[in-house]
Amino acid sequence: MKQHFPLILLLLLAFACHQPTDFDTIIRNGQVVDGSGKPSYIADVGIRADTVAAVGDLADKTADQEIDAKGLVVAPGFINMLSWAVESLIEDGRSMSDIKQGVTLEIFGEGSSWGPLTPATRREMKADQGKITYDIPWTTLGGYLEFLEKKGVSTNVASFVGATTLRVNTVGYEDRAPSPQELDSMKMMVRQAMEEGALGIGSSLIYAPAFYSSTEELIALCKVASEYDGMYISHLRSEGNKLLESLDELIEIASEANIRAEVYHLKQSGEANWSKFDEVVRKVDSARNAGLHITTDMYTYTAGATGLDAAMPPWVQEGGYEAWAKRLQDPEIRKKVLQEMKSPAITWESLMQAAGSADKMILVGFKNDSLKHLTGKTLAEVAELRGKSPEETAMDLVVEDGSRVGTVYFLMSEENVQKQLQLPWMSFGSDAQSMAAEGVFLQSSTHPRAYGNFARLLGKYVREEKVIPLEEAIYKLTHLPATNLRIEKRGLLKPGYYADIAIFDPEKIEDKATFDQPHQYATGMVHVLVNGQQVLRQGKHTGAFPGRAVRGPGWKGSRP
Repeated sequence: MKQHFPLILLLLLAFACHQPTDFDTIIRNGQVVDGSGKPSYIADVGIRADTVAAVGDLADKTADQEIDAKGLVVAPGFINMLSWAVESLIEDGRSMSDIKQGVTLEIFGEGSSWGPLTPATRREMKADQGKITYDIPWTTLGGYLEFLEKKGVSTNVASFVGATTLRVNTVGYEDRAPSPQELDSMKMMVRQAMEEGALGIGSSLIYAPAFYSSTEELIALCKVASEYDGMYISHLRSEGNKLLESLDELIEIASEANIRAEVYHLKQSGEANWSKFDEVVRKVDSARNAGLHITTDMYTYTAGATGLDAAMPPWVQEGGYEAWAKRLQDPEIRKKVLQEMKSPAITWESLMQAAGSADKMILVGFKNDSLKHLTGKTLAEVAELRGKSPEETAMDLVVEDGSRVGTVYFLMSEENVQKQLQLPWMSFGSDAQSMAAEGVFLQSSTHPRAYGNFARLLGKYVREEKVIPLEEAIYKLTHLPATNLRIEKRGLLKPGYYADIAIFDPEKIEDKATFDQPHQYATGMVHVLVNGQQVLRQGKHTGAFPGRAVRGPGWKGSRP
């Protein structure tokens, strides 16, 4: 027996060293803001695999990894209700500008979605690629989400199916109603996308060819999405002069199609429309009191960003970019466009007029290398350099660049931004790519919201200006949008929910990006976990890509 004693002792020691731990990860001593809106409290969070397993006092529990969160806020990961990271995640799956703000779920689909695709729209998508180039092996929206997941992304991803995409796939870029057969095809595409996990229908009605869609067409599509408990989410037909009428249209669609509806990036564009805030709130509250589920989202800046197409009448854009650019080179058509750009826009939305002047329009996105030296200049400055009017310069730039030219428009009042933050049905979206401050991304400028939208909420508006309390802000970043979208098991720090977690210093969280220097990461986000895996550690990316495709309520596949 004595000769076996050392062996037995070694075996006992080995067994003791390999005792199973209680959790894979324990986050200790953090200020837990659980997403419910309730007051924060000090607690530990235990994680097993991809799931929150316990929240409370875990002092006597063990874990393979421990994160000391003393002095830090521990919250559910944030949901970006309007993300344009559809291409940037293909280029760089780390999702740096959003991860460094605590975003763990990117929601796509404002009008355009990366599926379904026809052979023609795949060719067009390939031809339209700029500095970010990639193959397109998928044809469906579900296939695109699976492509991202298999490629490797750090954030979770989800998408609406775009009403513009459906229209281009069938009607093309023509200004006409779909035929009954085309509408049936569009409805079939909605059905397929919903069963692949789409969250609902997304529209962007200010832009051609979406501008050509009738209310009745949108109701027909939304009725299909409603069968799957989807949502209708829309960039309204007008955010300025016809804002109230456009909000009425969204409410009508919600009512007729029996569907939940959300307003993308709610705003009152143009100083003449800033006074409409109270009437907007009254209309939404009235619809909600009548039993409709109407919500909104926003970004935390007084400037928006889109293209120079939003400064020109939709009729000149019929047929797509090539037809648009060709028309802009016809002297007679240019005269007509110039006249309409300078005259009060009644039947269409002019963001140039809403901005008030060309010096409130910053050019940030050029495709043509020979024009990139103009990046960061105002349209007024470029017009002066060229000795032409701002309107003529805008037309020239669209033709010369081979694109709509990315443009920042200063449109909103700070007072209304702060009022909107306090609305109980408001969540948040960046309306931007998730970028990295390196490589191909530095070849173009961008709106600072790409790097600072969520940190700005928590730093400027929660800590510094105390517009809303921390718990309310976290609720609007997490549980509220998850509930609106009918996304299961995300948006709360609660046992049984996926372990998407943002851990930040409430005294240091801050946006650093500016309009002059937008490629600057926010500060103060210390750790981020996605599906239980740590993606950000002490502010540095770990190289992990645990992001998954998140599916809507109509998904016909099996859930994990």
